[in-house]
Amino acid sequence: MANKQTVLITGATSGIGLQIATKLHDNGYSVFGTSRNPAKYADKVPFPLLALDVTSTESINDCVKLLLTKTPVLDVLINNAGVFLSGSIEETTIEQAYKHFETNFWGAVKITRAFLPVMRGQRSGKIITTGSLVGLIGIPFSSYYSASKHALEGFFKSLRFEVKKFNIQVSVVEPAFFKTNIDAASEHAVESIKDYDDIRKLANDFAEKSIAAAPEPKPVADIVLKIIQDKNPKFSYPVGKNSKLLPVLQLLAPGSYEKGFLKKLKF
Repeated sequence: MANKQTVLITGATSGIGLQIATKLHDNGYSVFGTSRNPAKYADKVPFPLLALDVTSTESINDCVKLLLTKTPVLDVLINNAGVFLSGSIEETTIEQAYKHFETNFWGAVKITRAFLPVMRGQRSGKIITTGSLVGLIGIPFSSYYSASKHALEGFFKSLRFEVKKFNIQVSVVEPAFFKTNIDAASEHAVESIKDYDDIRKLANDFAEKSIAAAPEPKPVADIVLKIIQDKNPKFSYPVGKNSKLLPVLQLLAPGSYEKGFLKKLKF
């Protein structure tokens, strides 16, 4: 019965999203992925793709209408679409920051709001969002990315309480470093301030080496499957190297944490 559930996952054509969607499809779930350009990927994935730009209210509404012509219910919504923005706070324009939040935060908020009436009406559903370890601890030169993931944590923690009575369960997955195309597809700050050159290089080198040495994101897909199969899933699911340790260390021993982190960065 469980493997007949219908799942919609945003950003399903690459990286973590593709891993999750393929895993669920292979386990018998009725998976619908989304892409801004579904025709480009239609013959590369084993599940149907719907057109969706999470920054466009019109596109979101069209996606909801189209999905409901294909299925009467939505059992699981997975908010995975997102981008990475690198650069110091000073070097990143406010326009870039607004655009970044439109995708990473408001995109997830808007698609969730669009499907809440469906899940509330059927008195069931799971909402799973791809957060990040970076959204719990923060890292330099990723301030707006970190902030967008922090914002998702707060939003979905609150939503979890609001929709509990409707049997809608809310969880956030918080991956550490995994090997994806997030660095290759990342956006960079428009400006470049010479004073930041040395530490920016150190931070970028650290991130690149961490991703290069990281495993494939299969464990993230495994966790998502576990959440879907669990009758009473938790809110927070850290996954990957040090994903549980670092937030606790930062909370209980902030001085030691900061000293160790700066040492790793060679700041």
